[in-house]
Amino acid sequence: MGFSIHNGRRDDEPMAQINVTPFVDVVLVLLIIFMITAGMFDFGLPIDVPNTREVAASPEDYPFVNITAEGGVFYNTEPIAPKDLAARVLSDSNFTWSEGHKPGIYLRAHKTVPWEVISPIVQACGREKIEVSMVTKPLEKNAPQ
Repeated sequence: MGFSIHNGRRDDEPMAQINVTPFVDVVLVLLIIFMITAGMFDFGLPIDVPNTREVAASPEDYPFVNITAEGGVFYNTEPIAPKDLAARVLSDSNFTWSEGHKPGIYLRAHKTVPWEVISPIVQACGREKIEVSMVTKPLEKNAPQ
C-alpha cells in the first residue's frame, strides 16, 4: 500500500519549482576555476620587464604605456606615437584627473629597450605634470644579484 501527496495538482501538470542546488554547485565550481586561472593570465602585450628589489605597490589606477622589445609604443594595447602620448593620457575619458588624483601612467618597457626610447616619453609626461611609475618584476629571493 502506498500513497502520494498531490498538493492539489494533477499528475500531468509540470512541476513549477526548480531545484537550485545543482545550479549553485555548478556556479561555485566555475567560480573556483575562474579564480584559479585568472592569476595565470598576464594582460596586454608580452613585455619582459627588468627585475628590481621589491618596492611598495601603488594604489593608483593609471593607464599602461607599453614599450615592446622592437620599440613599439602602446597606450594600453593601442599603438601610439610618443609625441601624442601626453595629450592622450590627459584626454582619456576612462580616467578622471581631479585635484586629489593627479594624472599618471604605468610605464612597462621590455628589459632590452634602450633608454633613448624611454626618455622622450618620460620627458613629455614630465612637461605635462603626468606622474610616471615604472613597472618591474621583483627579484627572486635566492637569485644571484
